[in-house]
Formats: sequence, structure tokens, C-alpha cells
Amino acid sequence: MEIVTARLALRRPAPSDVDAMFEIHSNPDCCRHNPSDLLTDREDAKRLFLRWDDHWRRHSFGYWVAAARDAGAVPGAGPGATVGFCGLRFVRFREREVLNLFYRLDPAYWGTGLATEAADAVVTWAGEHLPEWPILARVRPENVPSQKVAVRAGLSRASHLDEPGEDGPDWMYTIRWPAAGS
Repeated sequence: MEIVTARLALRRPAPSDVDAMFEIHSNPDCCRHNPSDLLTDREDAKRLFLRWDDHWRRHSFGYWVAAARDAGAVPGAGPGATVGFCGLRFVRFREREVLNLFYRLDPAYWGTGLATEAADAVVTWAGEHLPEWPILARVRPENVPSQKVAVRAGLSRASHLDEPGEDGPDWMYTIRWPAAGS
């Protein structure tokens, strides 16, 4: 399954993506706000790929590879070059199954709007294919760019859901969150 945007092709990860997964997830800048996500070796990246692949096998969706769609679509990236990752996976949050929205790009592409483009496409896809599922994005209070991506992708700040996270406080952004009492 592939999602195509103006500049990106989002596709299911393959074993050949382990190096790109390691490159991005071992970059301290990429994991500044989520240091527990920092990978230390290629074996970590293989295990990460296997977790992502398991979700895909069980649910037919998950975290996509965000790649430059064609020549000139993403300055500095050739056709098919990985610029990052974006997608959804099931997580348990407050006794409820929800979709976690994830996006992480190579710093070379920060500030280009690609994270928003990918996140918006993924949220739109979920609205068409998984409309009954709420989406949740956990964002650190100091990660303003990530907050902006969540909002531009259609999520709203849900401060009543904030909680401590593994790497510090999590501010919550949601879409299709059930009304209180339901």
C-alpha cells in the first residue's frame, strides 16, 4: 500500500530500509525530544524494523517510509530517497485502543513542510480507512515544530489527556477523540 502526496511516496518499510531507519533514529538531533528512541547500533534498527513489520502484517498498515516521489520533488533528495518516516500504529492509552501518529524526518528536511505533508496524508488516509479510530500524537512541550505538524494535520490540543511520558511530559493532540463519558 502506498500513499502519494505532491512530493512524497509513503510506502511500507522493507528490510532494505534498515540502514535508513538506523541513520535517522541514531541521530541525536532526531531523537532530542525522545531520547529513548535513539538507536545505538544496526541491530537496534533491525529490531525496530521487525516491530514495524509485525504491525503491518497484523493490521495492513503502520509506519510508512516517506520517500521523495520523483526527481526535483524534494530538493536535495533523488527519486525514492528516504526523507523520514510517518504513520500510525495501534497503542493502548488510558484503557483504550487508539492510533498513535508518528513522524520523524531527517534533519536535512526539517522546515520544508514535508512532515506536515506526510502527517496530513496519513491522517486523511485514516479518516477514509479507519474512521472509527481516534488518533493521538504525543508531543513534548518544548517541541514546537512537532506541535505545529500535529495541528496542521488536523489534530487538536487535548490538555486534559496530558501525562508523564517516558522521556518527559507528553502533551496530547487528538482527532476523533470520544466525548467524555463514552
